[in-house]
Amino acid sequence: MKTVAIIPAAGLGTRMGRSAPESSARKQFLTLGDAPVFVQTIRQFVAARSISEVLLAVREDDRKEVETALDRETFAKPVRLAPGGNSRQESVRNCLAVTPDDVDIVVVHDAVRPFVSPRLIDQVVEQAKQVGAVILGLPAVDTVKRVDQRIVHATLPRESIMLAQTPQAFRTEILRRAYVVAERDGFTGTDEASLVEHSGEDVHVMMGSPRNIKITRPADLQLAQFYLDNPGEQE
Repeated sequence: MKTVAIIPAAGLGTRMGRSAPESSARKQFLTLGDAPVFVQTIRQFVAARSISEVLLAVREDDRKEVETALDRETFAKPVRLAPGGNSRQESVRNCLAVTPDDVDIVVVHDAVRPFVSPRLIDQVVEQAKQVGAVILGLPAVDTVKRVDQRIVHATLPRESIMLAQTPQAFRTEILRRAYVVAERDGFTGTDEASLVEHSGEDVHVMMGSPRNIKITRPADLQLAQFYLDNPGEQE
């Protein structure tokens, strides 16, 4: 079976406190160890046995810089570029448009989660083969409040809350159909699973990893450097 990893890397990353569109001001292009964050992420997918190739969605303005960074690598699997969109949803849709018809599983992953292990990638792909749609998640450890205008309206049952991670893996036909339904309905989701849920498909959850952090704020980059310096036990 063929599996393609889609990695959207076209976001502006304003939560880093830097709203400029230049690539140097965005989290996926920040240097982590010996390479940009997005390259560290790609390395994990190239190392995963289940992945056949990687599609990276990038803005046209970033293409030259991305190609230069990729040229420094010696990947054992194809890494192709696709046009990045104005939203994550559009970027993934653009990648789906160039995904070959013989691909069985599509895996979507945040460019700024460089510590997902190849073993975890393989596990989520295997699960998607069995059930069709799978995300990673961690149970909430804090009390979760629903608020409006800074007023608490409800305390949500913590045992029913999962904090979603990527990668999220789907049978290709399920994800393609979810995008068709979303476009028909004018629906915008926050991740691929929300589109699949909207289309009426069940989305299953498997346990993620506390190390699979998303780099969105300056403090996250400090933690990422710590993880890079202290690999520890891989999940």
